Amino acid sequence: MSFKKIVPVIIIALLVVAGYFIYVKLNPKEVPPYLVEAVGRIDADVVNLNTKYPGRVVKLNVDTGDEVQKGEVIAKLNSKEFQEKLNALNEQIKAKTNEFKALKSKIENTIKKAELNIKAKTAEINALNAQIDALQKVINQDVKDEKRLSSLVKRNLAKEHELEMARLKTQTDKDKLKGLLAKKEALKSALEAAKKDLNIALSQQNNLKAFEHSIKALEHNRDELQTMIDEMTLKSPVNGFVDTKIANTGEVIGAGMPVVSIIDNSSFYLKIYVDEITNGKIKLGDKAEIFLDSFPDKPIKAEVVKIAKRAEFTPKEVAVRSDRITRVYEVHLKPVEPNKYLKLGLPATGVVLIGNGSLPKSLDELPEL
Repeated sequence: MSFKKIVPVIIIALLVVAGYFIYVKLNPKEVPPYLVEAVGRIDADVVNLNTKYPGRVVKLNVDTGDEVQKGEVIAKLNSKEFQEKLNALNEQIKAKTNEFKALKSKIENTIKKAELNIKAKTAEINALNAQIDALQKVINQDVKDEKRLSSLVKRNLAKEHELEMARLKTQTDKDKLKGLLAKKEALKSALEAAKKDLNIALSQQNNLKAFEHSIKALEHNRDELQTMIDEMTLKSPVNGFVDTKIANTGEVIGAGMPVVSIIDNSSFYLKIYVDEITNGKIKLGDKAEIFLDSFPDKPIKAEVVKIAKRAEFTPKEVAVRSDRITRVYEVHLKPVEPNKYLKLGLPATGVVLIGNGSLPKSLDELPEL
C-alpha cells in the first residue's frame, strides 16, 4: 500500500479516537441515583498490649508486621522475684495444711475416745444403780429380820446366835452398799472428766475453723500472686498482626505501658465521608462494596456499620460531590468477611446501595472521583 493511501486511514483513525475522547468528555459517567460513591482509607482497631505490673522484658517473640493468633505469647516480663515468693508461700501452705490435718485427726480421735468413754461410764453407772437399788432392798429386809429376831430373842423364841448372825448380815450388806456408792462416785468423777475432755476437744474443733480460714487466706494470697505471674506473660487478645513494636528485650517498663500494638484482623473498615445531602439517605445495615485501588475489579462485600451523628469540616484528602460542600459525615463500611488484602491506610473507594438497583462489579462502571 502506498504512503498516500495510508495517510487518509491514519487521519480517519485519529479522528475516531479524538471523537471518542470528546464524547466521553462531553458525556461523563454518572453515579446512579441508587448508589453513593466516596473515597477514603482503610482503618482498623489498634490494640495496645499493656503490662499490668512493672518489670523487665526478658523475652519478645514478635516483630513489626508479624502475624499473631489470639492467645499467642507475645512477650514475657521477669517474674523471678514473684516466683520465689510463690514457692515460699506454697511451702508455708503445705506446712500449715499438714499441721491442720494432724491437729484435726488428733481432735477427732479425742472426741471419739471421749464419747466412747462417756457412753461406757454412763452404762456402768446405770448398771451400778441397779445393783445399789437391789442391795438397798436387801438391807431393808435385813433390818426387818433383825428387829423380828430381836423381838423373838426377848421372848425366848429365838437364839441369841441367830440375832447376831442377822446383825452381821445387815452390817455386811451395808458395807457392800458403801463400797458400791464409793464406786459410783468414782465413776461419776470419771464421767465428768470424760465430758470435760469432750468439751475441750469440741472447743478445739471450733478453733480448727480459724486455722482453716488462715490457710484459705494464704491460698488467696497464693492465687493473687499466681495471677500476677500469669499477667507477666503477655498474650495476644486478638487474631491480627503487629503494627508497632514499642518495647525491646531488656527494657524495664512501668505498669500500664504498652509493649506492642496489634491490629485486629476482624476490625478493618473503610472510612468515607458523605455530604449532608447524601447522609440522610444512608442507614445502618445498607449493603455496600469496597474497591481497593490495586484491585478495581474485585469488589469486597461490606455493609454500613457506623454513621456519624455530627458533621465535621471536610478533611483535605476527601473528595466530595461539590466544592460548595464544606461539612461532611463520617461513614464506616465494614467487610462482611475478613479480607487478606485489607491493610491499614490503603486508599479505597466505597459504594453504598441506597435504593432499588445493584452494586457495581467494577470501578469502571462508575465515574472517577
